Amino acid sequence: MSRSKGSHRTWLAAGVLAAGLAATVAVTSLAAAETPPSAPPAAADGSAADSAPRPLAGPPPATGQESVTETIQVAGTFDGENRRFVGSGDLGDGGQDEGQDPLFRLADGAVLENVILGAPAADGVHCAGSCTLRNVHWEDVGEDAATFRGTNAVVRIEGGSAAKAADKIFQDNRGAGGSVTITDFQVDDDFGKLYRSCGNCRTQAARTVTLRNITVTGTGDVLVGVNANLGDRAVIEGVTFIGGGRADLCDLFEGNNTGAEPRKIGSGPDGRTCIAS
Repeated sequence: MSRSKGSHRTWLAAGVLAAGLAATVAVTSLAAAETPPSAPPAAADGSAADSAPRPLAGPPPATGQESVTETIQVAGTFDGENRRFVGSGDLGDGGQDEGQDPLFRLADGAVLENVILGAPAADGVHCAGSCTLRNVHWEDVGEDAATFRGTNAVVRIEGGSAAKAADKIFQDNRGAGGSVTITDFQVDDDFGKLYRSCGNCRTQAARTVTLRNITVTGTGDVLVGVNANLGDRAVIEGVTFIGGGRADLCDLFEGNNTGAEPRKIGSGPDGRTCIAS
């Protein structure tokens, strides 16, 4: 890796630059044992009854810490080797300002892996187009954990975790085409939404998202927020609630391109915009 001299720090590496209508979600709650029981008793809401939580992965021990005063620009692959990155200077106020810069900005096709974002984390990670976030952990989400942009962008979140997300974790502002897939992700502590398709962006489009093997240990509002009138589609395939973790599966909104607050028009899987069982 090399670091360029200039107003931004750039990390470069030479490396790696429709789900069916019958998708199923398994909503369970696991006991402390390493192997979950084969048939946990059902709760009133259809999920398995709560019991003592099993040990969770969460963020790995940090191998070091770095203060970030200017956004780190990533092209190719950036392997943080489980170092913790913390906002400082202009990136260090830890507020909910929508206009904040991120700690990491990923070029189209970039990969960010083995990174821990500490507190404050500014506006987390911005993807200019297609990107992969692999084993990225947010210890304390600021405004958003990650924001996705671009047209025909394919976003993959593989592993990782997020905690203390007062608002959204993943904000999807992409144009038409592409997809977001979130796999083997853990949500801790209180959170607003795990994923939100932008409800009032100036440029709107139909967006698709798939959630697979999501673990919830905290209390959240909802896993997915999507715009029914714009053709969004969410597929949820496997959610595990541990130790009292709770959240609704999906909220349906009427999105707009005027900047107005989008109107909520429904909740729960409808078999078309939000597909789960």
